[in-house]
Amino acid sequence: MSLDDSGYDGLVLQKISGSKAKVGDIISVKKNKEEYVGVLMPRSQVGSDPFHIIIKLDTGYNIGIKLSQDSEIRKIKAGKKKRTTGTETEVENKGLPTASILSTGGTIASKVDYQTGAVNPALSAQDLYDTVPEIREYANVRAKVIMSVLSENIQPKDWTKIARIVASEIKAGTDGVVIAHGTDTLGFTSAALSFALQNLPVPVVLVGSQRSSDRPSSDAAMNLIGAINLATKANTAEVLLLMHAETGDSYLHAHRGTRARKLHTSRRDAFQSVNGYPLFRVTEQYVEEIHPSILRRNKKRKLILKPKFEEKVALVKTNPGVEASLIDYFVEAGYRGIMIEGTGLGHAPNRLHASIKKAIDAGLVVAMSSQCLFGRVNMNVYRCGVELLDIGVIPCEDMLPETALVKLMWVLANTANKETAKELLVTPLVGEIDMRSEESEYISHLGGE
Repeated sequence: MSLDDSGYDGLVLQKISGSKAKVGDIISVKKNKEEYVGVLMPRSQVGSDPFHIIIKLDTGYNIGIKLSQDSEIRKIKAGKKKRTTGTETEVENKGLPTASILSTGGTIASKVDYQTGAVNPALSAQDLYDTVPEIREYANVRAKVIMSVLSENIQPKDWTKIARIVASEIKAGTDGVVIAHGTDTLGFTSAALSFALQNLPVPVVLVGSQRSSDRPSSDAAMNLIGAINLATKANTAEVLLLMHAETGDSYLHAHRGTRARKLHTSRRDAFQSVNGYPLFRVTEQYVEEIHPSILRRNKKRKLILKPKFEEKVALVKTNPGVEASLIDYFVEAGYRGIMIEGTGLGHAPNRLHASIKKAIDAGLVVAMSSQCLFGRVNMNVYRCGVELLDIGVIPCEDMLPETALVKLMWVLANTANKETAKELLVTPLVGEIDMRSEESEYISHLGGE
């Protein structure tokens, strides 16, 4: 990388240029009688900063150092040129199953270039073997980068693209599919694929990483190996989401794709099954079933692909300040559905009721989920809920709000008749609804780390 593209300017750029160092070179930075040695990193922060330089230490961590006129930078060693993959030569082990790994842009299936410190997509099976060489012991890998999108930027059209490529891999005879995905919207995508890919013959496993692969505490390698293990060995044919089950490296949990939610911003065990249980306990050595699957592995089963999603569907979270004009806007903007994330058993403020009725009268499908997450919607208990039922709001049982939103998008895209769509919304299809709730399903293990 040239200095023009490094992100540096001002004093820092002047001193780097004077040392004739480039991004990726090993440099020495002297400041106030202290010396720091590491790999010169590009500056990725937004905005101008002429004083701070970033280097990667031998520990794998990046540090920023504020320079002054007296600071000195010295080039110690040139960085190695980045290896290009070129034409890939796959060496198949006939005794191993085949796993298709599809990368969507998350760090889980990325390769760290320790010369520059950059995290790049693993473009081939060879790149993955170089990054996590242990996967050779578990499967023959078919690797594809299908998009490079930060997970917060994933859109419904991306779910459609992913679903179609998964279907192609299954048609080509893979023994299991692994989808590497950022964690922020991992639960949305797992729910979407659960509806788009029905009657699966083999497992589809979504996996992410809470800690990037250039950090000593990274969970990337263990999660990726576990996902390959699960996708190729488990006697299941569902969409699953696999992540750490606790803060250490003991085992992973595989959650049903319509039941998993990210409940912590940074812990490695951030994902938990809501209104359900994990289906598998996974390590690098074994895959243990702990709750039954809906479908078992059967490569003769014919996949049903329904990958379309209606984008004109809104999720409205009620709160003490929410205004009825928000509902009115979605009607005027031509939306076809609204998923309300209500309070308690499924309530919305009285001031919204008239606008909700107008929306339903205008042809929108309006449904109710709960902010409580655990438990189920029951709109027959209090007057507010009964009034909303009378208006025509559909209770979404024990579905997660994001799962209910995705399902509403899916039914409206795949069903022409509105009444049929409303009926389908509350019909259990892929484990997203359980008509029987148990107190024991409420599990909270996210205490102090």
